[in-house]
Amino acid sequence: MIYFLIVLTVSAVTTYVLTPPVRRISYQLGIYTPIRERDIHSVVKPRWGGVAIYAGMLAGLGAAAFIPYLSGLFSDLTPVIGLLLASLLIVITGMADDAWDIHWALKLAAQVGCGIILVLHGIQLEVMPVGWLGVGGPLLQACLTVFLVVATINAFNFIDGLDGLAAGVAALGGSAFFLYSYLLTLSINEFDASNLVTLLMAILVGSCLGFLPHNFHPSTVIMGDTGAMLLGLIMAAGALIVTASLELSQETFRFRNIPAYMPILLPLAVMLLPVLDLALAVIRRTARGASPFSPDRGHLHHKLIDSGYTHPQAVLLLYLWAGLFAFGSISFNFLPWWLVSIGLLLALAAAVILTLSPWLRRRVLRARRAAAQQALMARKEARQ
Repeated sequence: MIYFLIVLTVSAVTTYVLTPPVRRISYQLGIYTPIRERDIHSVVKPRWGGVAIYAGMLAGLGAAAFIPYLSGLFSDLTPVIGLLLASLLIVITGMADDAWDIHWALKLAAQVGCGIILVLHGIQLEVMPVGWLGVGGPLLQACLTVFLVVATINAFNFIDGLDGLAAGVAALGGSAFFLYSYLLTLSINEFDASNLVTLLMAILVGSCLGFLPHNFHPSTVIMGDTGAMLLGLIMAAGALIVTASLELSQETFRFRNIPAYMPILLPLAVMLLPVLDLALAVIRRTARGASPFSPDRGHLHHKLIDSGYTHPQAVLLLYLWAGLFAFGSISFNFLPWWLVSIGLLLALAAAVILTLSPWLRRRVLRARRAAAQQALMARKEARQ
């Protein structure tokens, strides 16, 4: 564990230190957010924060290469090279979009290209937990892989609308993913917990934690498409790589209940919030005849702000939901299913009440006003 924490720290410190100079360069080059009707912020903010996140990830990966305990992960450089090439492509695309607002079709092409790069370097969806069946032939595996990569990248890109939201959700989801992958690897070999997914999640979490002090409300910089798409790519790559352990985990990683399904359930749980927002956005925009990639002010975080939550309150509430989904899913590996189920039901009920409280308060106020008006009219009629 200590070696992963070292890598996490290197990524966090590098991102934290490099964010201010990246912010200054971005501002000097005029790469900052305009004030648009759909945006929450009221001042311009530099948009290249994702460059600092990327630098933090590279620093963490470089540090891992010099740690003997993790050196085995670099014995086969094929998947590492695939990750480096795909991340470089998505960062260049994001920087271009943050600078010039490139056409959505170009972004989509780059995202598809990232998926193809991963496939060509052996990172692809091969097994599903339903009946433990392989995923068709190479063409079907490649298509499903590209679809997962594109969907995850856009899911994280779509929730990047409030200060600290995308970075915080990624840090929470990455932490749960890290914990699962670490314990899965230990269960297979108690003397060697090195695993590429665990390393990727440590790097992702570290970079997000290093960026959050600059990005939480009121932020001085935003990650832009550069950072949001990069986080989605790394999360998708982790979900793809961990499926390679499905059959092995089925035999060796049985804590109490359904851990063999975790390689699929956990990524879904981690990405449930951004994927839900993505699905609703696509349905909403398609229904009105617009492009699914066209921006609007209908995302979940916009709804929370419009309902009466402050900016930090809305972000913390979405953190709560992300944490419930991610850590609730891995709890089934450690605790009795009935205890976890009861705890999750209670926690979800509390989260629902907390989320709906502004609407509930307004409904109560409207009812009170209506009752007061009726009472006033009744008194007037009585006087007449």
